[in-house]
Amino acid sequence: MNRSIRVGNGFDTHRLVEGRPLILGGVRIDHPLGLKGHSDADVLTHAVCDALLGAACLGDLGQMFPDTDERYRNISSLKLLAMANDRITSDGWGVINIDVTVVAQAPRIAPHSGSMRDNIAQATGTSPRQVSIKATTTEKLGFTGRGEGIGAWAVALIGKIEP
Repeated sequence: MNRSIRVGNGFDTHRLVEGRPLILGGVRIDHPLGLKGHSDADVLTHAVCDALLGAACLGDLGQMFPDTDERYRNISSLKLLAMANDRITSDGWGVINIDVTVVAQAPRIAPHSGSMRDNIAQATGTSPRQVSIKATTTEKLGFTGRGEGIGAWAVALIGKIEP
């Protein structure tokens, strides 16, 4: 059986609150509300972390960086992603591609997607051409549609690194 490629998926949501910056894909976005969380609460990057860790069968973000550990309070999720990527590469895996969908009624993601792609690519040692960032609304349905939170889905394909 050929086990040289694997796929993983990740999903994350956080509540929107006052008094926090809104950071998605490592980009600070001008918005009246930010995401509540132990780290910078970057749901896009968290979903990517979980997709990569899942593909490599290495658990999830909460296991690797627990919210009970003060070292990770307010940390940039791009740093967490780089550490997660280091972990998968130390096991001989490399990113083939990453595909992310952000679910938010607001703000608009498209104006920032290029910078987000660049940030995710840099943290994973890949090219922006290997990263896709998309967004959708829920047509004002559910917690994202009411503007109470933001969610993100990610899929990652990884492959064994050839020596």
